[in-house]
Amino acid sequence: AKVFGVDANRPTPAIANPDGVDYVAMPWWKIFLIQFLNIAGLGPIFGAIMGVMFGPSAFLWIVFGSIFGGAVHDYLSGMLSLRRNGASLPELVGEQLGTGVKQFMRAFSLILMVLVGAVFVSGPAGLLAGMVSSISVTWWIVIIFVYYMLATLLPIDKLIGKIYPLFGAALIFMAIGLLVVLLTGDYTITNLTLESIHNHQINAHNLPIIPTLFITVACGAISGFHATQSPLMARCMNNEGEARMIFYGSMITESIIALIWAAIGMAFFHGPD
Repeated sequence: AKVFGVDANRPTPAIANPDGVDYVAMPWWKIFLIQFLNIAGLGPIFGAIMGVMFGPSAFLWIVFGSIFGGAVHDYLSGMLSLRRNGASLPELVGEQLGTGVKQFMRAFSLILMVLVGAVFVSGPAGLLAGMVSSISVTWWIVIIFVYYMLATLLPIDKLIGKIYPLFGAALIFMAIGLLVVLLTGDYTITNLTLESIHNHQINAHNLPIIPTLFITVACGAISGFHATQSPLMARCMNNEGEARMIFYGSMITESIIALIWAAIGMAFFHGPD
């Protein structure tokens, strides 16, 4: 924040260039919940549960990775976009490194989005099909894709601005509920000690902690994907002073979610082994 010289009086893209579609000013708490849901979803749940199979060292990575890596990265990418009229990641990179790199980043970001989108479609579709057996996975995928299209084409305050805060709050509520169960139930979590900080994976030789842990717990600690989401909210902020809460704060919140799910996974399965 000091490096950027945050100025709450500097006009943001939503104030300077409102268009009623993507550039729409919204309250900071709503932007926070949308940003949180955009970067969180299933990532800090699945990744944390798989990551804790390495043992308690996963807790260290989630904490320090988020504070010094993920949250800083999200804040920087959000502020860069905010200062460039809400520019997307490829445009930000291209402005500094030239047209060739910009075109590469466009292709790379598109591939990344397709891969992440596929996970965020197939994962929820499978979960919903398990809950509502009368509707097949295929139809759930179609329904989610239709929702994707509507969320993309409609003005951001019409669908995303109304539904995403509810989903974001639900994700936080779910984690708090699990935390209460963890603290009040008859569960045991492996203590973080010097003796416990080793690779608990059954196939530890082929799955070393470095670097495998870091790409297993990505969304809960640091994820480059987040930089593609930050411009969406940079276009909706009222002033720069909100940036730390929205970008840095949402990443810290995601890491807390990851910590809770990692602890739940370890407790439910009676340890990393």
